[in-house]
Amino acid sequence: MFLENTVNHTKQFGWIEVICGSMFSGKTEELIRRLKRAQFAKQKVEIFKPSIDTRYDEEMVVSHNDNKIRSTPVPSSENIRILASDVEVVGIDEAQFFDDGIVAVCNDLANRGVRVIVAGLDMDFQGNPFGPMPNLMATAEYVTKVHAVCTRTGNLAHYSHRTINNDNLVVLGETQEYEPLSRCAYYEAIRKQAEEKLLEKQNLEVLNSKRTETLRNAKNTSENIILDKKNGV
Repeated sequence: MFLENTVNHTKQFGWIEVICGSMFSGKTEELIRRLKRAQFAKQKVEIFKPSIDTRYDEEMVVSHNDNKIRSTPVPSSENIRILASDVEVVGIDEAQFFDDGIVAVCNDLANRGVRVIVAGLDMDFQGNPFGPMPNLMATAEYVTKVHAVCTRTGNLAHYSHRTINNDNLVVLGETQEYEPLSRCAYYEAIRKQAEEKLLEKQNLEVLNSKRTETLRNAKNTSENIILDKKNGV
C-alpha cells in the first residue's frame, strides 16, 4: 500500500512514486488525485507529459473519466530537468513514452528534495516491459500497481490488448484500439490473433498461387495462338 511520506526537515531529500498498470486502470486518475491534494496544500507543483500525447488535449493531463489538470507538454526528459526548478512536487504522466533519460531526471529531482510522482504503462501491447518504466519502478521508493477490469472475464486486468492490426510499438488510442484483459483472456486473444494471421497468410498464398497459375495459362494460350497463326492454322 502507498503511504505518503513526511518531509524530512534534517535532510532535504525527496522521493519517487510510480503509479503503473494497464490501460483503463486509473493511473492518470490517481496521479491527478495526488497532485490536486498537493496543490490544495499550497505546494509548488509542476506537471509534465510527453508532447506526442494529444488524445484529449494538447496541454491538459486528462483521465479516461475526464478528470483533468493543467500540464506542460515536453518533447524529452531533459526539458523536465530545465523547467522543474523551484518546485516541491513534480508530476509526470505517460512516462513510458519518454526516453531513458527520464530515470536520471527523476532521481536528480528527488535528490534535490522534490517529490516526484510518475504514472505510466508498465507493459506494452505485446506484454513486454515498456520503455523506462521498469527502471523507474526499480529506483522508486513507492510503487502502486493499479488494475483495470477484464472486458471478457470480469477479473482483474493488467494487460493492454491492442484490437487493431498495427504492430508499431507506440499507437495512441482509446477503447476503439485497446481493451484491458486478464492474463488468461490476453493469451487466449493473442493465440486467436496468431491463428487468424496464419490463416490469412495461407489464404494469401493460395490466392497468389492461383493468380500465378492464371497468368501462366494466359501466357501459354497467347503463345499457342501466335504459334497457330505462324503455322497457318
